[in-house]
Amino acid sequence: MLIGLNPLLSPDLLHALAAMGHGDEIAIVDSNFPATSCAKRLIRVDGISATTALDAVLSLLPLDSYVEHSAHVMQVVGDAKAVPEAVAEFTAIIGARGRVGSVERFAFYERAKRCFAIVQTGEGRLYGNIILTKGVIPPA
Repeated sequence: MLIGLNPLLSPDLLHALAAMGHGDEIAIVDSNFPATSCAKRLIRVDGISATTALDAVLSLLPLDSYVEHSAHVMQVVGDAKAVPEAVAEFTAIIGARGRVGSVERFAFYERAKRCFAIVQTGEGRLYGNIILTKGVIPPA
């Protein structure tokens, strides 16, 4: 245990977040996502929602401010303009930290395969998937 850290941030997840560099991406995905077949590094956080995981990750991870979208969600198949409940929550959590874009389903899978790590949650809501681009931490 460490003081001041969200207890959902496991040693494996903390290591991944610390090892990522500027521009690296991390995916937080739902329980239906094919994470095992897509991930270079798979970190499981079963039993929590993707939005809870996002909130914990963003307590430490700065989002990239030099890209158009610092986060990307998966588009709904057949209705790219639809906003599922999990996606609306993702957008609210990110708030002013960055802009959220959307990616077609199969393009999202390909992008996830290039992510530094994939964090698979117990999220049961459909389209509970988001990719974050790490930003920089400026000097003190």
